[in-house]
Amino acid sequence: MSIKITKECINCGACEPECPNNAIYEGGKKWRMSDGTSLGLKRKREKGEEYFCSNPIVEQEPKEKDIYFIVSEKCTECVGFYDEPQCITICPVNCCILDKSNIETKNQLFKKKNFLHEK
Repeated sequence: MSIKITKECINCGACEPECPNNAIYEGGKKWRMSDGTSLGLKRKREKGEEYFCSNPIVEQEPKEKDIYFIVSEKCTECVGFYDEPQCITICPVNCCILDKSNIETKNQLFKKKNFLHEK
């Protein structure tokens, strides 16, 4: 699963610098898949799965306007970096929670991490 930020967010910003994938953005801010990753225009096939970023350098509209948000396409629950999601650990009001509508296995999260940070 990726992580999501609930409406209880107090906009403290503590989570944003902790994310190794740069998947957390301030409310109202545009975002890019390429922010904090090694993505350019690329397509990769790995063991029957295809990952595709049509244009990772194009700015996307904010997913939230008033609170911080997490881009699920970039969230790996810190797999491959830390033992636990850093946003959940650092959040002072416990508003960073697992997104049960976006379930991924550890293996899928690790593959996503490798895709985002391929050298």
